[in-house]
Amino acid sequence: MSFIKTLNLGQRLMSFTNLVRKAACFAAVASVTVALSGCQGIVNSPTMSQVRIINASPDAPGLDIYQNSAIIASNLGFGSITSYVPIDPGTYTTTANAFGTKQALSSSKTTFVTANQYTVLIGNVAASLQQLTLKDQSQAAPSGQIALRFIDQATRIAAVDVYLIPSGSKLTDVTPVYTNLSFGINTGYLNIPVGTYSLAMVPTGTIPTSTTVLTYSGPQVTYTSGSASTVILIDQQLLTTPGLQVITAPDYVSPTATS
Repeated sequence: MSFIKTLNLGQRLMSFTNLVRKAACFAAVASVTVALSGCQGIVNSPTMSQVRIINASPDAPGLDIYQNSAIIASNLGFGSITSYVPIDPGTYTTTANAFGTKQALSSSKTTFVTANQYTVLIGNVAASLQQLTLKDQSQAAPSGQIALRFIDQATRIAAVDVYLIPSGSKLTDVTPVYTNLSFGINTGYLNIPVGTYSLAMVPTGTIPTSTTVLTYSGPQVTYTSGSASTVILIDQQLLTTPGLQVITAPDYVSPTATS
């Protein structure tokens, strides 16, 4: 799955008894750092819901994530994306606590429906932490297409226009797939012809030229036909000048895709 980019993967502690059958992919060991890259297969279940957590807050501490009283992620750091965790359908209160404490920093109540996938996105600065639950696409994009959803969680960057530049083309050859993307906006899923693209962003309203300075420029990525992904804009840390980076979470992966 070469189109997946996951940054700064955090620690997870799985304590649901109903996760025992998922033990091959989820390490149920406290205080152990887990590399998610080997466990990111998406398993659709006709009887369970699935939920993952993304921490997009640039200055919040590590987060312990609870659903009701059960912990599903421990010390989740900035830019971290968990794998999908299967849960029994129902209504849950999802709470983000400061790591190792019972200090609740954000909380939300959501009903999770059978055979659906969800993302709990935790974002904004720590002083104004926000928590949003999103329903993820769990079926293939239309034939010959991919589905991309862009969500802006970058707190220090002004609005941008988003471009996907096909292999062999230049920024000046294409039009934006979305304009005026600013903090808090969720574009919803955009269906785009399958292909190899470079992601680029410029300040909104910019008319690209050969000398345009990009707000963000990504590598070429080959997207698998039918795939669906969520691309999240987040702050770049440790810079004197505000910067932008992206993290990408796979929502649907074609059964015929190869790694």
